[in-house]
Amino acid sequence: MALRAVTADGEDLDELLQRVIPGKDYSCSADRSPSLPWDRFAAWVHCICVVGFDLELGQAVEIIYPPHAKLSDKEKTSICYLSFPDSNSGCLGDTQFCFRIRQSANRRSSHDCLLDQYDRDAPVYLKKDSAHYYGYVYFRQVRDKTLKRGYFQKSLVLLSKLPYVNFFHFLLKLIAPEYFDKNEPCLEAACNDLDRWPAPIPGRTLNLPTMGVVIKVRIPTGQDKPGATQIVQSGDETDTQVSFALPTIHEVDLFRCFCPIFFHVQMIWELVLLGEPLVVMAPSPAESSETVLALVCCVSPLKYCSDFRPYFTIHDSEFKEYTTRTQAPPSVILGVTNPFFAKTLQHWPHIIRIGDMKPAGDIPKQVKVKKLKNLKTLDSKPGVYTSYKTFLGRDEEIIKQVQKGIQQKRPSEAQSAILRRYFLELTQSFIIPLERYVASLMPLQKSISPWKSPPQLKPFSEEEFMKTLEKAGPQLTSRLKGDWIGLYRQFLKSPNFDGWFRSRWKEMTQKLEALHLEALCDADLLIWIQKHTEVEVVDLVLKLKEKLVQAKQHCLPLKQDTLEKLQLHIEAIICSLPEDLQSILLKNGTT
Repeated sequence: MALRAVTADGEDLDELLQRVIPGKDYSCSADRSPSLPWDRFAAWVHCICVVGFDLELGQAVEIIYPPHAKLSDKEKTSICYLSFPDSNSGCLGDTQFCFRIRQSANRRSSHDCLLDQYDRDAPVYLKKDSAHYYGYVYFRQVRDKTLKRGYFQKSLVLLSKLPYVNFFHFLLKLIAPEYFDKNEPCLEAACNDLDRWPAPIPGRTLNLPTMGVVIKVRIPTGQDKPGATQIVQSGDETDTQVSFALPTIHEVDLFRCFCPIFFHVQMIWELVLLGEPLVVMAPSPAESSETVLALVCCVSPLKYCSDFRPYFTIHDSEFKEYTTRTQAPPSVILGVTNPFFAKTLQHWPHIIRIGDMKPAGDIPKQVKVKKLKNLKTLDSKPGVYTSYKTFLGRDEEIIKQVQKGIQQKRPSEAQSAILRRYFLELTQSFIIPLERYVASLMPLQKSISPWKSPPQLKPFSEEEFMKTLEKAGPQLTSRLKGDWIGLYRQFLKSPNFDGWFRSRWKEMTQKLEALHLEALCDADLLIWIQKHTEVEVVDLVLKLKEKLVQAKQHCLPLKQDTLEKLQLHIEAIICSLPEDLQSILLKNGTT
């Protein structure tokens, strides 16, 4: 009799997992077995909100779609303030930007088991954010004499746990203008389109119909070569239906963001890598959010593990926490537009002030690093305000390469690709020695025995790691000179190291569990039970059943036939026991 695993909500775990088995066709054809209503929608988007301006109330959430989507009062308040540009920004026409807020309540359900499956193979920096929502905003402000305020002011906000910045901004460009013209029926139709989409499974090229067009995207996998083009043109006959093929779902225009300060990209990379408190002061939410997201991207493929707020206002619930002078600023990147922050955050150690982003023409003047005491007036010039001393020498080669591109009027996409490759090579040179050392903490496979608990990983030793840098440090792959040892020591104290190490430790622990299960499957357990008491055999059965459930819940890196083999082992051992014990264990098989 097969065991049946259930979730905390009482749903059959096997049935849930079957819905995302690799190779299953997730097409939207009518003859396929449909998911539950709004399951497909929820895999991509939590909800879509309409925020309007009320003369008496100020910003207010007018619509939440689908209506059953849950948002706390605190989340609604945050969305209201963050979905409108600051009053000083003066954004006329249409503008798009992004914000990020803490999820105020843990709403994890059995459906999240599916979402975990979807992004299991995604790179760490593209996995869903379990503790935050991304808010993708399309704001329209136009003069309207028929309204008392004299302006039409409204935002369409798409709330998601997925950091697919480029994709969701593109999606809103299709939905928002139609909604502003045709109102709610258009929004309902768009949401129904989303609820017919295939699941966001990494590695698949997805055709996503919406608003009468088809968007073609591919979500990267953790195994993809970093920097590779995501959309590969094929001779597939369905390509004739594609209206737009997006080359990337998440990358922002690095050159546009870093052009005013590209002389200091080396220093900026170090600040982000070390999780230093950083403020971006920009003239608009669009420029603020784009720059913060570019900063977070510059340590890719390492995941930025500290908090970051692409757009932050004085109304934010964390305002007091982040602006207090009684303690050191937290490890966070803030994007702000209100001039009030120039005074409020003057005690922060690193501030980037940017002007209006314009298409690059002439070579920008070299913006010098300035001391924080110079950031006193609201009209301070654009620049980097910090007293930070870099650990590594400045890379003149990348500066010359970008300068040459500006002189030759190289397209922004090409300039961004150069910067992205530079950051990627720098981060990889830095992280490879750490990867190599942490891999050495894994026990030898010959030490794994089916008759013993899985062996433990060796502890991380900072001094042992530092010794490995003499022969196998970043000097093997990077041309940069400087105090690499000092940079590593500082990094080991940072949230980025903590997040990276926890992730790698979890991966290796799961690998050990998987290897132990494989050893159990290859062992002759029926001979083992002949030499042990019934109590010990029952204990073995219960442990194997627990391991089977955990292997599925934790998505251990196992082949399906290994799990099936373990299931057969359990059933064979149960059948070898007396009938009264068999009935008890089989009855208990619904654990």
